[in-house]
Amino acid sequence: MKSLIKKITPPLIIQWYHWTLSYLGILLCGFPSEKLIIIGVTGTNGKSTVVNLVGNILKATGQKVAWLSTANFHLAGKEWLNDQKMTMLGRFKTQKFLKDSVKAGCRYVVVETSSEGIKQYRHLGINYDVVVFTNLTPEHIESHGSFEKYKQAKGKLFQHLTKKPRKKFKGRTIDKVSVVNTDDQHADYFLNFPADKKITYSISRPSDFQATDIELNPGKSGFKIISQSYQTNLLGKVNVYNCLAAISVAKALGISDEIIAKSLAQFPGIPGRFEFINKGLASLPLRRSGQDFKMMVDYAPEPESLRALYETLQLFRFNRIIHVLGSTGGGRDKARRPILGRLAAENADTVIITNEDPYDENPQTIIDQVAQGAEEKGKVLNQNLFKILDRKEAIQKALSLAQKDNLVLITGKGCEQFICVANGNKIPWDDRKVIRELLNKI
Repeated sequence: MKSLIKKITPPLIIQWYHWTLSYLGILLCGFPSEKLIIIGVTGTNGKSTVVNLVGNILKATGQKVAWLSTANFHLAGKEWLNDQKMTMLGRFKTQKFLKDSVKAGCRYVVVETSSEGIKQYRHLGINYDVVVFTNLTPEHIESHGSFEKYKQAKGKLFQHLTKKPRKKFKGRTIDKVSVVNTDDQHADYFLNFPADKKITYSISRPSDFQATDIELNPGKSGFKIISQSYQTNLLGKVNVYNCLAAISVAKALGISDEIIAKSLAQFPGIPGRFEFINKGLASLPLRRSGQDFKMMVDYAPEPESLRALYETLQLFRFNRIIHVLGSTGGGRDKARRPILGRLAAENADTVIITNEDPYDENPQTIIDQVAQGAEEKGKVLNQNLFKILDRKEAIQKALSLAQKDNLVLITGKGCEQFICVANGNKIPWDDRKVIRELLNKI
């Protein structure tokens, strides 16, 4: 019914509806973002990690902090998984969270700000002080209509930055700051929007915070910015970028190198992102777990994030990779389905295609489209390519094939708490819990 209403309602009415709800939310909650320093993070990949990195650095200053991300929520020391199946909460829930943050005595809130949220005006009721652009690759194209419109949706966050008044805390005016990854080909577009300060970060191009002397190892990553050294337990080049974004925000807020470096070194990672799963235990990278193969869960829902994941996996020496994946989002991002299949086929020895979030689309159709890409790269059905509709059975199949020093890689959902199926129904789910359940039966 909801989708039918959307189809028959004129776009102008839908926009008016979302706009009205946004302002109604801030009125009911008393304009809470005016009493907080708000950092917004947007882009295609890395947002949740950057949100958590920034949040942990801010916590290290002794201030109370809150954040909202695709992976998890945090409010003044209390943390829980995102069980809402959406990156950016609806207007009322977002404003209620900000209001609760004020009540809890928080100084900072970090908000992962999605293009879908921006499209529905969920950002309008938030007075951002710092906005961050991580990177941009094709996603949500059906929803936005084109890649250019997707980019413009992200740009509206930067456009929104200086439209809200500057805040004052303890007599100090808070600058409006934009933070941009200049290695991304779309950086100039985001730097073109006005801001009191524009801060850039990079690996390849000159910038305000350029990483040098990068060392990537299976256990940690290290790099320098001028003479300051940083180390992190996060792995791969992609996480150097995430750390650079967090450092840029922290420096814009006047936090010392010492606090930043210590926080990055102690950061444990976030659920469902490059997370090794151990038998009956909380996950730690490469910990002995009673099984002689490794299992990893990672979100990686689109081609660029999957490429980055496989690039990072090259740091390890797995003699065989068994990859379980699908393509999340029935009814959208159809073009990426065979691409994901091709990427898995090029990098994994065995590929198992399964169900993720079909919504109202036939899940078998999605599976077949992903499998088509794998077959184009030489995978043979029922030999090194399997199509298994039931996700638990697919994971079980991967476990049955795993041998010593293999990696079983499961992507697409990370720590998400539901599988979304037809008619708005949700099936409780967590890849990590299912894996542990199956491992403990071995």
